[in-house]
Amino acid sequence: MNALLEVHNLKVHFPVKRGMFSRVREFVKAVDDVSFAIEPGETLGLVGESGCGKTTLGRASVRLVEPTAGRVLLDGEDLTRMRGAALRARRRKLQMIFQDPYGSLNPRMTVEQIVGEALDIHRVETRNPKSEIRNDKSLLTSAATRSEKKSARQARIAELLEAVGLDLVYAQRYPHEFSGGQRQRIGIARALAVEPKLIICDEPVSALDVSVQAQIINLLQDLQQQRGIAYLFIAHDLAVVEHISRRVMVMYLGKIVESAGAKTLIAAPKHPYTQALISAVPVVDPESKRQRIILPGDVPSPIHPPPGCPFHPRCPVAEARCKTEVPLLRELAAGHHAACHLAK
Repeated sequence: MNALLEVHNLKVHFPVKRGMFSRVREFVKAVDDVSFAIEPGETLGLVGESGCGKTTLGRASVRLVEPTAGRVLLDGEDLTRMRGAALRARRRKLQMIFQDPYGSLNPRMTVEQIVGEALDIHRVETRNPKSEIRNDKSLLTSAATRSEKKSARQARIAELLEAVGLDLVYAQRYPHEFSGGQRQRIGIARALAVEPKLIICDEPVSALDVSVQAQIINLLQDLQQQRGIAYLFIAHDLAVVEHISRRVMVMYLGKIVESAGAKTLIAAPKHPYTQALISAVPVVDPESKRQRIILPGDVPSPIHPPPGCPFHPRCPVAEARCKTEVPLLRELAAGHHAACHLAK
């Protein structure tokens, strides 16, 4: 099967300006040489600590952040080389759900306006199920045609709200009138409006209560089964990612350090950083003998990443060569890759 999205050697470096003349002195290496692929209808999980570059990678994949280098291919077309109308046309296939369900919604717009704005920007044709709208230029200015278009638009918005579990009566309300879970449903409806093939989910449940998290995750899975949508699911909770993802990538200091099938990664992690993340996941079984791995120190600065393996200053099993040699992301078993000299 051909990949829907392919990311090759993506880099995102932010300039750091200092001094009287605000000259660029250094760069924050938020994403540093990352490659991956997502197949149609697949969910790829992306996990890591805060500040490791997950959100930047997601935003760069949809060109909300400009990549410094690398390529992003959507259905074989390079998005990094597109501008203007050509890029906007391809963006219909790529949408994003943001972490903050309130900050991502315009507080001055009603739900109908928020969801309908996506239809207007991308000029999505809407058809009233009760009456076929004719595309006759002589009727475009008539009151009847405008009424039909408005009716069709409202029917489409009602369909989208119903798909995410919201009633049409909510269409005239404002974001502050909803709970966090309802706001996130509105964000999902907005993303669905243009019928995308891939949605970047940037920690869509981290700001929600646990019970609401389960509802949103189940909704995303149902929509995937119904519409065949692919997800890049970004989170810091490995338990959530394991539940929804087929494959998982682990990110540290702008680099992918391990990737494998979700079940394989949880059962047999190879990289010491992945092992530490999994050890921090709460276990329901009181008889469990899982031992928590406490990593010393803090995440190094992405401005001055350490030489060799970026994880070696905190690694409990680091050797001398880990401080000088950069480990390659190599395949240890079928579909299981790790960037560690000691992984077998």
